[in-house]
Amino acid sequence: MTLHTVDWAIVIALVAILSWAALYTKRYAGNVSGFLAANRCAGRYLITVAFNMSQLGVITLVWYFQQNYDVGYTSIWWGLLEGPTMIFIALSGWVIYRFRRTRALTLAQFFEMRYSKRFRVFAGLVAFLSGIINYGIFPGVAARYFMAFCGFPKYFEVAGFHVSTFAAIMVVLMGTALTFVFLGGQIAIMVTDFLQGVFSNVGFTVIIVFLLLTIPWHNVADTLLGRVWEGAWVAQSGIHPPAGHSLINPFKLGNEARFNIWYWIISVVVIIYGMRAWQGDQGYNAAARTPHEARMANILNGWRFRVLMLIVVVLPIYIRTLMHHPAYAAQAWQVKAHLRGVHPEALVSELRIPYGTAALLPAGLLGVMCAAMLGAFISTNDTYLHSWGAIFVQDVILPFRKKPLSQKAHLRLLKAAIFGVALFAILFSSFYEPNQYISMFLALTGAVFVGGAGSAIIGGLYWKRGTTAAAWTAMIVGMTLSGYGIIVKRDFMAELFRAGLDSWWAPFARLSLWIHDDKFVTGQVMTFVAIAAAVLSYVTISLIQRREYNLDKLLHRGKYAVAEDQTEEHEQPTILEKLGFTREFTGTDKWVTWITISWPLVWTVIFVVVTLWCLASPFSDQAWLRYWHGWTWFILFCGAAILVWFTIGGFRDLFRMFRRLKTYQADETDDGRVESFDRD
Repeated sequence: MTLHTVDWAIVIALVAILSWAALYTKRYAGNVSGFLAANRCAGRYLITVAFNMSQLGVITLVWYFQQNYDVGYTSIWWGLLEGPTMIFIALSGWVIYRFRRTRALTLAQFFEMRYSKRFRVFAGLVAFLSGIINYGIFPGVAARYFMAFCGFPKYFEVAGFHVSTFAAIMVVLMGTALTFVFLGGQIAIMVTDFLQGVFSNVGFTVIIVFLLLTIPWHNVADTLLGRVWEGAWVAQSGIHPPAGHSLINPFKLGNEARFNIWYWIISVVVIIYGMRAWQGDQGYNAAARTPHEARMANILNGWRFRVLMLIVVVLPIYIRTLMHHPAYAAQAWQVKAHLRGVHPEALVSELRIPYGTAALLPAGLLGVMCAAMLGAFISTNDTYLHSWGAIFVQDVILPFRKKPLSQKAHLRLLKAAIFGVALFAILFSSFYEPNQYISMFLALTGAVFVGGAGSAIIGGLYWKRGTTAAAWTAMIVGMTLSGYGIIVKRDFMAELFRAGLDSWWAPFARLSLWIHDDKFVTGQVMTFVAIAAAVLSYVTISLIQRREYNLDKLLHRGKYAVAEDQTEEHEQPTILEKLGFTREFTGTDKWVTWITISWPLVWTVIFVVVTLWCLASPFSDQAWLRYWHGWTWFILFCGAAILVWFTIGGFRDLFRMFRRLKTYQADETDDGRVESFDRD
């Protein structure tokens, strides 16, 4: 077993603190709006830290570990393409501001308000099915990670019976996440996710510092530059250098097919199109105290990907150094011994990081890493369990009821659905065999819903000409193309396509076989195809029908305004207001926003200037190496400062939320029902 007594003490201490926090929130989650949306009492920093942690699950970390082990620092450079997009989203409050103004508890409730009850049920069902299939691999990925990291055997004995460690870990992990959800709903989720976010970010920062100070940079440089691939090391290790692409020079990606420049361009499209479309964290969409708080939280969210995710770059690069540099041959052989006989390559890439991490870190830091990863698992899984269970009840079951449920009956039904989602995920993970990188699987399965939902959301919130028929068409088109992408990438389908090459459906079989085999047509590319087709269908149908919708009523503007959400409006907006700085922004809000958007703005300028420079006169690999070394230390210092800032703000919001909850008067009609609404 890898962990020592001190490591287990750290893990147990974190679980004890989180359990106490979840138990404390139970008193505030006795009504539906509290269980689903924390009674809309959360502030920006609490939402930011908790929401970021809910997205930083074990599966997300493994996803980025896989990616950055393959492409090194180059992913950071092309990721700067997202900078202008993040500025636009931050200033405009893209989607999240208008969605919060609708006062909907779930996305599908908004769909009923904007389109129809039938579309709500259909969209809710598609979101639920897409979501639980996407979520189905989460417990398995986490269980494999902890088995590898902790050095657990495949089986252990209980009363003479051999019990699968893989299954046991999944049950324990999912049971913990379920308990937190049952105790306090979205309130417990936000509180525990916040505490886990603080601990994990501190822990990851300490681990990064340890790696930077204990492993000489020249060894990392030798690995990144390919110097260690010469002579006897290649012959002895059996590992060969990466073919055709650089780990430091973003202009030498060569034959890298998965995470090339097109991957990042499509990522930009998905960020804009899919904003708040993915419902795995839908409880956070309605939890903000006001629409403006939701917008400010959205502005602050970008810091996670800019500085607080440094661990997903540094750790895989240092593990790559361990695996490839002769100075760490003993540890590399140990990791290789664990991976011997593991197939396919996607599974090898998934397990390499936990085995490598266990070989890199000393006692104490092993416990910090294990506790941080456990927190990452709980934060994502309690959020996803809550979301998919709530969506099934709120948007598939309740629309068919003529009479509303009592608060207690409603909560019991929500918890039953959440338990069913957990059971499905455990069973799915038990039988699923990894055959592609996690990022590609998640992109495809997520696009089953997001591919069409993005059009319905953006069109519904921003375009009065959008119609119900257009929303139906976009959803069906996006769902069909994404579903086809999932099926066509499965290995067992290749034989079927080959058998069909001589049949009447040969053209389709030939196309499908090409998509299956072609490395460029990844899950990311198929996602883009689904999005493009859905947008085209939504716009075309809406223009043909020529109808208009009352957006003022949907967004509670003008005579439909709700007092607690209303802000001062002016007929003559200033220049700053046109840029997105409305009268809701206080002086502090403006400073926070300027500081936040200045980061992607500066890096965007650097990206454009250096890219043009390199196209005319390329930088040497040594120059890029010096740049990335300095960049790593700079981001580390910035990350530490952001961590202190967000932690202080988060605890302030946490105390304020509990003060609001103590005086909150629950409205029993605020349970996701739509009484009446004008539609097209």
